[in-house]
Amino acid sequence: MRPYEVVFIAHPDLDSAALQNTIESVKGWITAAGGEITKVDPWGKRQLAYPIRKRREGYYVLIEANMPPTAVATLERKMRLHEPIMRFLVVRTDE
Repeated sequence: MRPYEVVFIAHPDLDSAALQNTIESVKGWITAAGGEITKVDPWGKRQLAYPIRKRREGYYVLIEANMPPTAVATLERKMRLHEPIMRFLVVRTDE
């Protein structure tokens, strides 16, 4: 298992329950692939550098997790298809 950081931007029109459901979905995908969550840090609503899907704001969320390398492709595919997630980035960290 290797350490990863997963950062995603969720749609700004989500209410707190829908945002929490999106975070729980991503956490569930990580644990279903055999990973473990070490930290969840919601950064809140922030201004974007450029418009994404005609939106100027988004909810930023950082998740630190330990996952097997084979789980990354599956996680990225599921995040790409999940409608509330506008952008995401999965980065391996060396600790």
